[in-house]
Amino acid sequence: MNITLSDDLPVMVVVGACLLAGLSFAFLILEVRRMSERRPWLVWLSGMLATVALLLAVLRPARVAQTSAGLGARVTFLFDVSRSMDLESTGEGRTRRERAAALFPQLRAHFGGARQTNLYFGRGPARALGDSSIQGLRPAAESDLIAALRSVAGATEAVPQAVVLVSDGRFDRPVGEGLTTELDSALGALHAPIHTVMLGGEAVADAAIADVRFAGAVVAHQPVVITVEVACTGGLPCGEIPVFLREIHAAGKPVERASGTVALKEGRGTIDLELVLDRAGQRIVEVAIEPPEGDLVAGNNRRLLPISVARDQVRLLHVAGRPTYDVRALRRWLKADASVDVVAFFILRTHSDDVAASNDELSLIPFPVDELFTSHLPSFDAVILQDFDARPYGLSKHLRSLRRYVEQGGGVIMIGGPNAFVSGSYAATPLAEVLPVDMRGVRRDKAVDFASFAPRLTAAGRSAPVLEPLRALIGDDFPDMPGCNVVAGVRPGATVLLEHPNRQIGAGKAMPILALGEYKSGRSIALTVDGSHRLLFSRFAAGAAGRAHGAFFDALLGWLMRDPRFEPLLLAVAGECFAGVPAQLRVRSVFGGDGVPMQLEVTPLTSGGEPTRREVVVPKGKDAVTVEVGALAEGAYSAVLRRAQHAIPARLDFACEMGGREWADSRPDAARLRQIAAHTSGVAVGPDGVDRLPLPRAVDVIAQRHVHPLLPAWSWSLFAAMLLGAHWWSRRHGGLS
Repeated sequence: MNITLSDDLPVMVVVGACLLAGLSFAFLILEVRRMSERRPWLVWLSGMLATVALLLAVLRPARVAQTSAGLGARVTFLFDVSRSMDLESTGEGRTRRERAAALFPQLRAHFGGARQTNLYFGRGPARALGDSSIQGLRPAAESDLIAALRSVAGATEAVPQAVVLVSDGRFDRPVGEGLTTELDSALGALHAPIHTVMLGGEAVADAAIADVRFAGAVVAHQPVVITVEVACTGGLPCGEIPVFLREIHAAGKPVERASGTVALKEGRGTIDLELVLDRAGQRIVEVAIEPPEGDLVAGNNRRLLPISVARDQVRLLHVAGRPTYDVRALRRWLKADASVDVVAFFILRTHSDDVAASNDELSLIPFPVDELFTSHLPSFDAVILQDFDARPYGLSKHLRSLRRYVEQGGGVIMIGGPNAFVSGSYAATPLAEVLPVDMRGVRRDKAVDFASFAPRLTAAGRSAPVLEPLRALIGDDFPDMPGCNVVAGVRPGATVLLEHPNRQIGAGKAMPILALGEYKSGRSIALTVDGSHRLLFSRFAAGAAGRAHGAFFDALLGWLMRDPRFEPLLLAVAGECFAGVPAQLRVRSVFGGDGVPMQLEVTPLTSGGEPTRREVVVPKGKDAVTVEVGALAEGAYSAVLRRAQHAIPARLDFACEMGGREWADSRPDAARLRQIAAHTSGVAVGPDGVDRLPLPRAVDVIAQRHVHPLLPAWSWSLFAAMLLGAHWWSRRHGGLS
């Protein structure tokens, strides 16, 4: 309650009344001093009271009562959900994330009177958590504290009076240690204390891959230097640690590409390893160390890196059985393309040719079949076998190596002719498993059909991007072909783009002419005709100015090399893939959303485990969707998406890591959290010290103000008149006029 003056008087009136009262007191003092009476106190007292009564009659004091309501302070909880929070909290038997989730209700109860905002952060700005637990959130691949603090400071709602940061202190940004300039700027923008709750406990003995880096693009067949940094922390004694680089593919065990030993000094060491990858596209490289005894964190001894390998040139091996028009047309096109490095071999004279000359006079160079298909085979991006008989020239014994080459990501094209497919001794060989056509049951004397025909597009061929450049030039009609090789059908999963208009392979199915297929990590193409040169020079080819031949083989080689232009479907990992966390894949269709169901299959690359299958539908009006494929174990995977049973599939090789870069340093950084708290006048506590966090002061909001006069105005006037009368009487008896 407060006392105030009447609010209907101007300020000057109040000031004037007070001055007059002061003058009255002064004159009264002078008069009392001149009195000769023995008791002048009666005059003095009555005069004082009368003056005060007159002043109060003018000012009329009142009593003021205020009714107010308190408003709780705003407090923001900021939870770290990066992957490092999934490391075990020392001595607790549970992860840092689980410990943070258990602290959530304790924090809310401790700050029960405050207005609370629950946020979490990983990569990018902080996001709203609401009342949910952080246990159900996807772990982030990094922890960006700077972006989180700036998003809190720049929020449209009121700036908090306090921030509670729950983390292990192991941040990816700010980079470095302590209070960097960037961190100091972000903290200063909040203008509020930051209290820190430190998780993780003490550092444990750990040997880890601290960093993996390389400069520039990775190009097929060219060495790239991979720098691997290894660290030992938590008192683990480390001297020399072996380091390995391995390529993971679908053909069995990982292939070791490089290795070395890193010597550690003061717990840290770096080694440069030279890596050569022979296949372009997405490759999975494993970086692993062999930790010393006593290592307590196994999840950071291995990194799985998806590396996009580019091509400087497409390196092709072209082996032809005889110098036909078809061989000549393809070789000229390959030689004319500067982006293609072609190594070509032709059989100009067969063993059965009877000529009146010695071998020395007729041989140009010997066909180095053993050298090509052993040591040099991995250096080629694709192998073209055109009308080539494997048996007379010693290729049969290398077909197993050729199959392994495709398994590990290579590509093979077999082009028809009298000495190809069954007639070329490829039936029932290891290479037959790779090709998309089935040659079983075809007799050798019935393996070639010399009847002329024009190939016919299949439904898959009309929609496949790989034939779009050709169809843009010639439409849906093809020139007559001078016969074809006979095959029994297609392999499971293969796609037929061109078929024979007359020949059947049973059950009313047309015999394939052009088929495409996947085999483990590689791809293969079967073209059962040797008349593709008629797309280059013939009456039919004149309509497209001979450009159809180049467009046809450019697209086939592009598809074999996984050129995105010729992929009907595209796959990508949405975000990051961590072991034990539901993985998400992004599916994009070049056909656009049409509601047609597609089949997605995710299979481990090396273990041969059970595949995970999902049905994917891209709704109309969209061209991409995100599909959750469930929690996967640590390792490399192959995702295959197929639009229909005999459609060209999309494929993506990807990896799920245990911890990734976030586990490179398993130690919690309590020192940085203490620095943050001290710099902002906050308090740093452990998980058991939440009750010691100070409560911010509540904000008072005035709701209502009531003014009540102490006495009615007439009573002040009456009281003043009575006191003036008493003063007059006292003056008269005191001898004053």
